[in-house]
Amino acid sequence: MANQITAIPLYLDLLHGFDGWLRSKQTTGNESLLPLRQKANEQFRTLGFPTRKVEDWKYTNVLPFLQETYEFNPYAIQNAAKTAISLDNATIPALDAYRIVLVNGQLQAALSDQLPVQVKIKNIAEAEGEPAFAEHFGKHVNIEKYHFAALNTAWFSDGLFIEVPANVVLDKPIHLVHIYASTGNLFIQPRHLVVVNRSASVSIVESVISDNQTGDFFINSVSEVVVKENAQVNHYNLQTNSKNTRQVSHTEVSQKRDSVYSNYTFSLPESDLLRNNLHVNLDDAYTESHLYGLYLVNGKQLTDNHSFVNHLHPHCNSNEVYKGVLLDNATGVFNGKIFVQRDAQKTNAFQQNNNLLLSNKATINSKPQLEIFADDVKCSHGSTVGQLSQEAMFYLRSRGISEATARRLLVSAFAFDVTQNIKIPAVEAYINKLITQHIPAEQELVKA
Repeated sequence: MANQITAIPLYLDLLHGFDGWLRSKQTTGNESLLPLRQKANEQFRTLGFPTRKVEDWKYTNVLPFLQETYEFNPYAIQNAAKTAISLDNATIPALDAYRIVLVNGQLQAALSDQLPVQVKIKNIAEAEGEPAFAEHFGKHVNIEKYHFAALNTAWFSDGLFIEVPANVVLDKPIHLVHIYASTGNLFIQPRHLVVVNRSASVSIVESVISDNQTGDFFINSVSEVVVKENAQVNHYNLQTNSKNTRQVSHTEVSQKRDSVYSNYTFSLPESDLLRNNLHVNLDDAYTESHLYGLYLVNGKQLTDNHSFVNHLHPHCNSNEVYKGVLLDNATGVFNGKIFVQRDAQKTNAFQQNNNLLLSNKATINSKPQLEIFADDVKCSHGSTVGQLSQEAMFYLRSRGISEATARRLLVSAFAFDVTQNIKIPAVEAYINKLITQHIPAEQELVKA
């Protein structure tokens, strides 16, 4: 495995170029984070990029996506005027939200709305003096275990720090628009920290625009989300990357007593690779988590969702529902683990993964898991793989509905268990529209 990793020029470029990059102007600010960066770089030196011999990467071979030569300077971007033209593609119809625009991980104040004055939002490079930043940044992600998280911690260039003060309930969502733009191959590593204080409430919607006609993007992002006592967070992630985009995302959530965190991840065509690591730590009693995911995979796309729900204390609830629709030669992976620690009595945890294959050549690897060390719990998990019901198709066709419309109706009905839980009507309507757009009029179906 070591020979396989060291044979990747990118791995050697990262190791040999780290010290020089660290001294460059691109890492000014956050001087207190230098020891963390150096520790993470040594950890990445040990871990390298994951191969399929690593259990969590058994079904996802990331090495073919790492063979190109990449530029690591996120500031090699198109100018803001050109970027502004692309913002129309980020519009979610009828969504009333505070729009915050980032280009290659950098906050673009001129293109963004003003948040309420009590809400703090800063570039990561400018947030070092904030107490919440010092308390939480880099404290939640395990860089000794996760390859790409270690790499991001060493090499992150910029990102957002958002803090919602105690008792503040935002009147409308924050819409984070991530724009990735370059004229060549770009390896970019944004880093975000969101702290929602006691009894506060916020909804965050993230969407993506990627514009690279002459090269490839590799996006390695890490987000830490801290949800304090009695706070509520609804977190929506709309992954609509274009072709020639590869993205590995790691979201680490820490919840305190009586808090509620809900995550909605929608992975849609047409990026080459999507890998989502979502880890939720229920760090206090009486916490509640909801994880909803929908992945629609086509072409030769690979979409991999890994979730980890860690029950550490008693009287906590978690609910996880992921659904996948696979077309063409696509490959999907779901690997979900619920871990119930010895002290986490009275845990109520549910996990379900359902998949719909619309092609004889599509592949799904599903692995729901439970590890329970407490004895007074209610836990369940399950997984299904199926095809469109021919009886339902016949029923709809017999009532004058075309085959293409019938197929789209059945796929939308299949996804309903996820989409019905979206709390923002404009986002729900937008996701439903995207689902129908990506179901082709003609598709080779698996015969029942």
